[in-house]
Amino acid sequence: MKLKVTESQIQIMIFDWASMMINKYPELKLMHHIPNGTYKSITGAVRAKAEGLKSGVPDICLPVPKSGFHGLYIELKASKKNKPSENQEWWLEKLKDQGYKAEVAYGFDEAINTIKSYLELNK
Repeated sequence: MKLKVTESQIQIMIFDWASMMINKYPELKLMHHIPNGTYKSITGAVRAKAEGLKSGVPDICLPVPKSGFHGLYIELKASKKNKPSENQEWWLEKLKDQGYKAEVAYGFDEAINTIKSYLELNK
């Protein structure tokens, strides 16, 4: 039986990997999570929206310019069975239009490969 790994667990693994790789890729210190999709109370959700939280914004941001891009955004999905929503697709397209590399990554390996490939641009 194959264990199901959640997006949250994968994201924790990605940031653990990033912590271990900071000597090789110092830019990873700037990588951060955008807390969309976190479960909140109704009051908390209303407050977050009033504070500027936007539905569909990708999960991970690396605000480091590389090879003509302003930075990298990743919409993380646990597996290929999970597809980006229409709103997430809209955000990815709009971010690309603004000069960002914006990708969907399915699982840990694909996310790490996306980050490493991005950081190796210009080398």
